[in-house]
Amino acid sequence: MVLYDIRPLQLRMLEILKAVHKTCESHGLRYYASCGTLLGAVRHKGFIPWDDDIDIAMPRKDYDKLLSHAKEWIPEPFEVVSYETDPQKYPLPFAKIQDSSTTLIERQHLKYLGGIYIDVFPLDGAPKGKLRQYVYCMHYFFLKKILYFIHRDPYRHGHGPSCWIPLLCRKFFTMQEIQAKIRTHQKKYDFDNSTFIIDHDEGMHAIMPRSIYGVPIPIKFEDCEIMGVEQSHEYLKRMYGEYMVIPDGDHQRQHNFHLLDLENSYKEKDN
Repeated sequence: MVLYDIRPLQLRMLEILKAVHKTCESHGLRYYASCGTLLGAVRHKGFIPWDDDIDIAMPRKDYDKLLSHAKEWIPEPFEVVSYETDPQKYPLPFAKIQDSSTTLIERQHLKYLGGIYIDVFPLDGAPKGKLRQYVYCMHYFFLKKILYFIHRDPYRHGHGPSCWIPLLCRKFFTMQEIQAKIRTHQKKYDFDNSTFIIDHDEGMHAIMPRSIYGVPIPIKFEDCEIMGVEQSHEYLKRMYGEYMVIPDGDHQRQHNFHLLDLENSYKEKDN
């Protein structure tokens, strides 16, 4: 269980989502509520009660356009953080839109300092055929694991053999090199010209026909409407199986963040 009241966090994240929705609507950008956020919209008409994040996914062209215009399009105090905006420090292969008036550290050994956020995942094309898809996914997760080891505190588990792999990764690769390799891999297949598409961080079960995403359609979420996938039942069935069944407490996943401050900006702590 988390050690903080989750509802104020959810409502602050919802404000970020509303701002992103308005920005995408104003500039003709496609996005979809994805993963647990779409599940929450369908099953709960809002947040899954124990959920402490928001996920959206964007076709690559729309994702890149949002990132390139983020400073002019995203209203304060919200800001995009990504490899493209912070190539020296950003440790993830997807973007976040965060509230810069807050502070959040997810894990003590992953001290990227920022605010509370919503995740923004790029959607790309995927190859045809199960074997090619499997190899494609394994290549991505191999690169992502190297990225994790480069960023992680190498001495998280002490100075024994557990630190050797992170230190070797740092010796042979830089974060910028691995991020560039990840981008090249992700962009190998174009979203709009592929039969299958993928949200890379969800792996094989997230490879599905592009028609399932289809045209973004409005769906109720809390006190507003956001954009969901065209075939939400088929999407959720592929992702979660019997998705309308409420999981027991042992399977109600939460982050339980290392540091969460909804009142003070991470920029003050960084100085």
